[in-house]
Amino acid sequence: MLTASTDIQFLKGVGEKRAELLKKKGIDTVGALLRFYPRNYLEWKNTVLISESPFDTPVCIKAKIVSEVEKVRIRQGMTLFKFFAEDESARVSVTLFNQKYLADRLNCGSTYLFYGKLGGSFLMRSMSSPEIREENFMGIEPIYSAVGNLTSKSVQRLVKTALSSGIPLNDVLPETVRERCGLCDFVSALGNIHFPISDEALTKAKKRLVFEELFVLQTGLLFLKKRKRSLSGYTVKCNTVDEFKKMLGFTLTSAQERVIGECVRDMASGRSMNRLVQGDVGSGKTAVAAALCYISASNGFQSALMAPTEILAEQHYKTVTDIMGSSGIRCMLLIGSQTKKQKEQVKADLKDGKIDVLIGTHALLTENVEFKSLGLVITDEQHRFGVEQRGALSSKGNNPHTLVMSATPIPRTLGLIIYGDLDISVIDEYPRGRQKIATYCVDSSYRNRVYNYIKKFLDEGRQAYIVCPLVEENETLDITSATEYYENLKDGDFKNYSVGLLHGKMKPKQKDEVMRDFSDGKIQLLIATTVIEVGIDVPNAVVMLIENAERFGLSQLHQLRGRIGRGKYKSSCILISDSRSDDTKKRLNVIKNSCDGFVIADEDFKLRGPGDFLGNRQHGLPDMKIADIFADRETLQLAGREAERMLEEDPTLSLKENAGIKSEIVRLYKRLNEN
Repeated sequence: MLTASTDIQFLKGVGEKRAELLKKKGIDTVGALLRFYPRNYLEWKNTVLISESPFDTPVCIKAKIVSEVEKVRIRQGMTLFKFFAEDESARVSVTLFNQKYLADRLNCGSTYLFYGKLGGSFLMRSMSSPEIREENFMGIEPIYSAVGNLTSKSVQRLVKTALSSGIPLNDVLPETVRERCGLCDFVSALGNIHFPISDEALTKAKKRLVFEELFVLQTGLLFLKKRKRSLSGYTVKCNTVDEFKKMLGFTLTSAQERVIGECVRDMASGRSMNRLVQGDVGSGKTAVAAALCYISASNGFQSALMAPTEILAEQHYKTVTDIMGSSGIRCMLLIGSQTKKQKEQVKADLKDGKIDVLIGTHALLTENVEFKSLGLVITDEQHRFGVEQRGALSSKGNNPHTLVMSATPIPRTLGLIIYGDLDISVIDEYPRGRQKIATYCVDSSYRNRVYNYIKKFLDEGRQAYIVCPLVEENETLDITSATEYYENLKDGDFKNYSVGLLHGKMKPKQKDEVMRDFSDGKIQLLIATTVIEVGIDVPNAVVMLIENAERFGLSQLHQLRGRIGRGKYKSSCILISDSRSDDTKKRLNVIKNSCDGFVIADEDFKLRGPGDFLGNRQHGLPDMKIADIFADRETLQLAGREAERMLEEDPTLSLKENAGIKSEIVRLYKRLNEN
């Protein structure tokens, strides 16, 4: 007997070859096939008169074929089939491309249903390759994404076979949750998502399946969060925030003070802090990290701050040591480029407890780096590190407090999902004196004027960036490459200036050398790819030109723009794009008119959706089969409330009615860990 876990190969109509295609799409079991939902539906029951049908909008018309089907061979491998059809209001010209099997079944004088978009003119409307059904065909037809050479029709037949095979379908949602949220049962939801008996049934099915997907996701994240809240061996008993503030040569913003307060409460609770501090570029996250390191040291604990690059680690080291001043807090740097003797001395002092704050790169993760009492672990630009790497650093202490910092603005709706196992703090205020960056959008006809504008600042002793989307020339895309651009500029328009090149294919040592030279002022103009998105603080850089700006996401453009405006000089960002797309204009206007990373992130998310917003597999967000995190945000909130309620009533999910949810969580997070 078939079950949901039966290998897809053994479903009637599949076999070895089809199973291979299906498995490439992630459909490895009969249950996975049933979770392969339609991407769209054809509505055959609501027909429209030809004369009343709008152009370029999918419609269903009922019309009689009034001419013989004419076969026209236009070139080798391409045959057209043309005929006329009409209803009581008008006539339409229909063209089929290479669809002999369909053309042979059509009869002059018979009436059919045609689904597609009308083109042509009011004098003679036309339809190209519409879907065609018999006159009496009714209902809502599912349309599936192609699976290799399997058409939507083929997938439809396999799904129908699976649904009619009588496999047991267990409902993972407890009946109490379904009743409270007004949801239908799983069997009817699955039947009506694939083959809806009505619009109402389809709406109910989708509501149920969207809720289930988001509920499993959020329950799993909350379950993980509660498990992480274990007792910590490093409870803060002495709050020295006021002492720390007196050491500073500046005043903390109210947002920084609020976030420090949230972290200190966690650290004093007796349980491990697991918190994300999310702050826009230049919002002062490093000062927050320094405050927590100071408080940790005041309580006799050591801190570790890990950054993704040596240059960023060095920057943090300088900032933190400058803040600590003569406080007696001992800070040290550990990076790969140090000599063996330097590294060994740092490790020895660390083990003896002579170092309070250790700042470094992946070098902190090596086995022979031993802390005497590691109480606080901070990772900067956390998405650059894997879960295992952060865990490896935390394992050097006894459940130390964990803080992850990110300058990548994430919409709050999405943040609840991505960072569902962390508490979130947001620094939503800029320090005083932070320069607002003027942003301009122009096409390539302005390039020479922009170059002269950049030269003006270079002549005054300032520095500039030019950002390109690709590293090497690509003939298939009309996009300026960084290497080609660099060669042209250093020998052309900017031959009298010091020009540098930075891209992701360079070795780490090369990258660090280039960034140091730029930081030291040896390079005036830096041609770079997005590798500078997480870079260092160069207050002297005041202009950024971004080529082919339409190729970047809004949040990425904002991150790049954040490399300038970090000093006392007024700064400008110029976006060059020759795209005439309305969508591009709309997106670039968002970045032009706003400097608020969170506003930009929300717009970016609305315009591009979660997949494009995050990039492939970034942040560990699972693929959504049916839910849309933004469009279904009300359901997301409802699912979150129900998840909290379930875990309050059954923290270990050990009750019989919650067994289905627990098994789904195990399945989901096992899959996430494998990816």
